[in-house]
Amino acid sequence: MTQVSTPELLVLHAVRLQGVADDQQVARRFGLDQAVTKELLLDYQAFGWITWSEFAGIGGWSLMASGREENERRLAQELESTAGAETVREIYRAFLPLNERLQIACTQWQLRPTGDDPHAFNDHADPAWDRRVIVELTALAEQLGPLTETLEGVLNRFQGYRTRFATALERVQAGDTGWVDRTNVDSCHKVWFELHEDLIATLGLVRGDH
Repeated sequence: MTQVSTPELLVLHAVRLQGVADDQQVARRFGLDQAVTKELLLDYQAFGWITWSEFAGIGGWSLMASGREENERRLAQELESTAGAETVREIYRAFLPLNERLQIACTQWQLRPTGDDPHAFNDHADPAWDRRVIVELTALAEQLGPLTETLEGVLNRFQGYRTRFATALERVQAGDTGWVDRTNVDSCHKVWFELHEDLIATLGLVRGDH
């Protein structure tokens, strides 16, 4: 039976996953009640776990070091309470080679080496080059599905990743290619990066140490 996370965990975790997010974005990430979310955010600010910052009129919450530690403590406790800790570890091991392929695909989307410049920006003037990247993203989506389905069976909060990735990919395939890697929309790269962060947070790992 899948584990359903508490709002207390989800609010703090949503801040981590999104990096910087306002009240509505935090609540929306896991479909939480906005009033409950606001109250918890203010509590966590008082505890010194999160901080509010603004730049150019745009503000959001972000984790403090103590908040990150508390987030990981709660995630570890939650995972330990399930019977699926080893399953999540196995999924992560299967995810890593897919993650390497995703990174390569995104690099190829951003760069198209030439004889004069191995780091030349991709001007997207070569349809065949871009098409190969989209084909790879499509293959990754197909392999991601079974992994996230298994994760959902352990922890309910992993729901949504495959649907979000598939939706972004559909937009790319329809010609809206900004949905490959834009950071201000739920792009393929953004969804994948968030899933990776969710996995390493859940397992108490550090990005780049594996």
